[in-house]
Amino acid sequence: MDRASDVTQYGVVLVSAGSQQEAEAIATSLVKSQLAACVNIVPISSIYTWQGELCQEPEWQLLIKTDLNQFSALAAKIQALHSYEVPEIIALPIVAGSITYLNWMSAQLQGVN
Repeated sequence: MDRASDVTQYGVVLVSAGSQQEAEAIATSLVKSQLAACVNIVPISSIYTWQGELCQEPEWQLLIKTDLNQFSALAAKIQALHSYEVPEIIALPIVAGSITYLNWMSAQLQGVN
């Protein structure tokens, strides 16, 4: 493989936000700071328990494509921007992917266009 020689260094980080505006602000900040190559934002319906109460609310799911070696910095940036006391920040490794896409991701995360 070319630049994306170790596919397992890449992953998708899941973050849910309470509004589309918050999701877009987080996504924009992560891409501008090169902590994410791409962020998809999808409206979802979430059911969860918070402080003993069953909640069902609309949320916006961020699918953040990133280099997992940057996870600590990415998580810190999300925590600083997020309105939730305990935001979802979950990393899932990419175990296989198109080399052309992974190379594009690598270039975005390194500031190479």
